[in-house]
Amino acid sequence: MYTVTVTDSFVARHALTVPNPPEGEGELHSHTFTTEITFRGEELGEYGYLLDIDLATAALAAVTERYHDANLNDRLSGNPSVERLARALWFELADIDAPAVEALTVTVHEDETAVVSYTDGIE
Repeated sequence: MYTVTVTDSFVARHALTVPNPPEGEGELHSHTFTTEITFRGEELGEYGYLLDIDLATAALAAVTERYHDANLNDRLSGNPSVERLARALWFELADIDAPAVEALTVTVHEDETAVVSYTDGIE
């Protein structure tokens, strides 16, 4: 299995909406999110790539730009957890034009505290 991973970072805000959030987490605050997207596939395409790295980098930059300085409470349904952010980013990136890619994992680092991933196949 081949993998290609690209990364990008952005700062966004959120306020957790769960009952009794940890101190300060229920108030609007910001985090630096570092996002890694990993494409997987068993075969290479016509030119010996799983996918063009420039295509992957541009796709990730376009998505993270939409979240930069955003309030995640306005972008995500329900409690704006990093898990929901990873899944939302996955759906925004899953339609990339890369026929050899079979699966996509989106990993989001919230500051240096937590790392969350969402993985699914691409049809």
